[in-house]
This record gives sequence, structure tokens and C-alpha cells, in this order.
Amino acid sequence: MGWAYYINLNPSYYRRLKQLLIISYRIPTKVEGSIKFRLAIHKKQPFTSYDADLEKHAKEILSTADTVIWGRGTYQGMYSYWPSVPSNPSASQHERNHAEWIEKTAKIVFSTTLEKVEWNNTRLVKENVEEEIKNLKQQPGKDMVILGSPRFAHYLMQLDLIDEYKITVSPVLIGSGLPLFQGLKEKINLKLIENKTFDSGAIGLVYQTVR
Repeated sequence: MGWAYYINLNPSYYRRLKQLLIISYRIPTKVEGSIKFRLAIHKKQPFTSYDADLEKHAKEILSTADTVIWGRGTYQGMYSYWPSVPSNPSASQHERNHAEWIEKTAKIVFSTTLEKVEWNNTRLVKENVEEEIKNLKQQPGKDMVILGSPRFAHYLMQLDLIDEYKITVSPVLIGSGLPLFQGLKEKINLKLIENKTFDSGAIGLVYQTVR
């Protein structure tokens, strides 16, 4: 599964906002790439083998977070799928584990159009996005992670609120997709702090925002 973004004011005190993403390069291939989430599972279009290696990688990343942040569209997609996984006989053990994790994890949905959210441990925020995120970062707890929500992530990038990008590059050319970085008015300097290669040929990259 794919996701992640961070906020990094003072890692020893502040919470960080992460975003995890799985991407495949666009054609023509450029560094910005394009997003193709494993949430394509909803469309039955997995684009790479999601093996035990990647499952372990995802679990390690999510173990550092206690809050999930979404925009409206991703929240609705997640809510339509994950609550039903525990009772789905065809669900894998990894999916069941993730469903359990996401059920008990705090979830925050940013939307100006939603009137309510019904998922357990979920809170709706309708305004003052920048102020809300900054306040969240100063509260005690683990990191916060954006799972999906690329358009909302683009908005947070423009506000310079993302501290860390965890990106898994899949060895697949897909020819289309949503640009990974879009609408930036200022360049964002990044520092590579981790990289690993998986048996599937995917590459896990971790970049910190340099301020």
C-alpha cells in the first residue's frame, strides 16, 4: 500500500507530518513521476507485486505514526473499503492487520464539503488548515501520516508543512497519473536520508525537507 509526508520543526519535540507514496514513472519519464496508489486495489489494478518485503516495509513505517490525515476523496475511498476487511474471507492477513491498525488509529479528515464523518476515531476539520496542522505538530504523540490524498498533499506542500517524503518507486511505466509535485511556487530542497531496494525491484526512498 502506498502513502506519506512529514513536518519537521524540531524532531526532538515536535510531531512530524509524513507522506507515504508509491509511484511509477510517467511516460516520458521525468523526475516528478506520477502517483499510482496501491489503492488501485479498489479498481483491481495492482501495478506491482506487493510481497512480504513491501508489507514489512509498510508496517515499519506506520508503526511510527499514531495519526492519519486525509482529504475528502481518500477518506471516502478508505471508509468504503477497510471497515469491511475483517469480515471479508478473501482478505489477506496483511490487509486484516492494516484494517485493525487503521480502525484504532486517530484519523483527521480535512474537507469543506463533508458535513460529518462516521468512522471510529475520526474527526472532521472544515477550515483553518494551516493553523490546525501547526497545532497538531506541537501536540505530544507519534508522527502524523498522510495516506493518499495527493491533492491535499499538494496544498500542504505549498504551505511548506511537509517534513518527510517516503516514496516507493515501482518498476512499472504506466503512461498516466496525477503529478507527484504540482502547483509549487517555490522550490523545496530535500535531503536523501534512506534508500533500499526490494526483491520486487521497487526502491524505497526517504527524503527530509531542508529548511
